[in-house]
Amino acid sequence: FDGVSDSGHRDISKIPWADRRANEHVMDGLDRQRIVGDGKSALVVGCGLGDDAHRLAGVGFHVTAFDLSPTAIDWARERFGNANPTFEVADLFHPPAKYHQAFDFVFEAYTWQALPPEIRGQGISHVADFVAPGGNLLVVSRARDEDAPPAGPPWPLARSEFDPLFDAGLHLESIEDFIDSEQIRRFRLLLKR
Repeated sequence: FDGVSDSGHRDISKIPWADRRANEHVMDGLDRQRIVGDGKSALVVGCGLGDDAHRLAGVGFHVTAFDLSPTAIDWARERFGNANPTFEVADLFHPPAKYHQAFDFVFEAYTWQALPPEIRGQGISHVADFVAPGGNLLVVSRARDEDAPPAGPPWPLARSEFDPLFDAGLHLESIEDFIDSEQIRRFRLLLKR
């Protein structure tokens, strides 16, 4: 991912996952569930160039956003500053101890579907650990049927792949299975600790 960000030479059009706008499903999810920032802490997983983090800060969250790519984080800081949101380089598989159950709201979109299926469960468990008691996790991912082969990348998720979230003490508030404006089947889940 860092190689792609670096080879983009600050040209967003060369970054396949950069849309120059926040993920349409995060704001829709917040609106549907009536979740508001009001100074609450939020974490954006795999933030890329920072659009989702910037949007969440704009609706009242105090946002930390991390990515494995130092180049992406530098670029996000150039685009949005580093006050709110705060951009950090971090590894999902070796997260900072300060992230442990530290956030009122956690947003994960598309990171898990970029992980090969054999390591995905570990990544899902780490994200669950970021959610504070009483906090929420909003997840958006590509979706597939249980019996469909997990072809990718990106590798769409089956519903059973979310089981590590429940094992980690999160409870499902809602799940949507829908076709989005790009004609891609997605899951959107809201969970609570």
